Amino acid sequence: MSVLLSVLVGVLAAYVLIYYSLFKGARFKSNVTLKGKTAIVTGSNTGIGKTTALELAKRGARVILACRNKQKAEAAVYDIRKESGNPEVLYMHLDLASLTSVRGFAETFLKSEPRLDLLINNAGLIASGRTEDGFGMAFGVNHLGHFLLTLLLLDRLKQTEHSRVVNVSALLHRLGSVDFNLLNTHKDLVTGQSSWHAFRAYCHSKLCNVLFTRELANRLEGTSVTCYCLHPGVIATEIGRNMGVLQKLLSLFMSKLFFLDPEGGAQTTLYCALQEGLEPLSGRYFSSCALQNVSVHGRDDALAKKLWEVSERLCGL
Repeated sequence: MSVLLSVLVGVLAAYVLIYYSLFKGARFKSNVTLKGKTAIVTGSNTGIGKTTALELAKRGARVILACRNKQKAEAAVYDIRKESGNPEVLYMHLDLASLTSVRGFAETFLKSEPRLDLLINNAGLIASGRTEDGFGMAFGVNHLGHFLLTLLLLDRLKQTEHSRVVNVSALLHRLGSVDFNLLNTHKDLVTGQSSWHAFRAYCHSKLCNVLFTRELANRLEGTSVTCYCLHPGVIATEIGRNMGVLQKLLSLFMSKLFFLDPEGGAQTTLYCALQEGLEPLSGRYFSSCALQNVSVHGRDDALAKKLWEVSERLCGL
């Protein structure tokens, strides 16, 4: 019995050590207020997007929930208004799997909102299938939709002093690559539709987020707009809602043991959006509220520039 107890204690100690050293993220602490400022958060009806929107609303920002599902978004608006006490939280429809929807959102926003201080490109998914425009789902939603959205809103961002773009990437960008031949022939970065291909496509799309941020920073040099990308941590969210049953069960089991909750996962997003003095680090990558290195591909300026040019062409710009 004593041996068994020792083993159980050892396992528990190992779990606590692993959880707090690898999975438990840092906390962003700041009293900065956002009264009079406007933020857009994509994918903000659930998970870390909703938590991010809530924290911005608590600080007094006017927050636009840019989401595809109207029912869930309106429920999130109600929740955030109630918890924050801030009535300036509203929903605008945005389906990142449709470039037409992205353009419609930008048009509506620019007509109705005089300023934009924070653009937080948070939405992301792991899924097979195709977007409305025929692109692979992960590439189209995680990268291309956000790419077009950012470019359409860039002039408004430039009109606002010290505005920021925050792109939520992932540690899995380290497993990603960009095959432009595949993009030309398949309008995707993978060739199949299996769960494995969906996972690989997600990794590739997260590398695209890193490269987009890098090139965006280069093109914004000399303006008052800065941009950052980040790994939020390993989060228990609905990002894998389109996975198969077995993958969902495994993900649920792992999330109960190790994953951060949405509040923990939102901390680095908030850090990149609100931390003072980050301007010299525009274009860089963060995790656990600290500067981190990216993969070799993520540091490739030529690759970042080519991805930008190809993305412009795919968006019809």
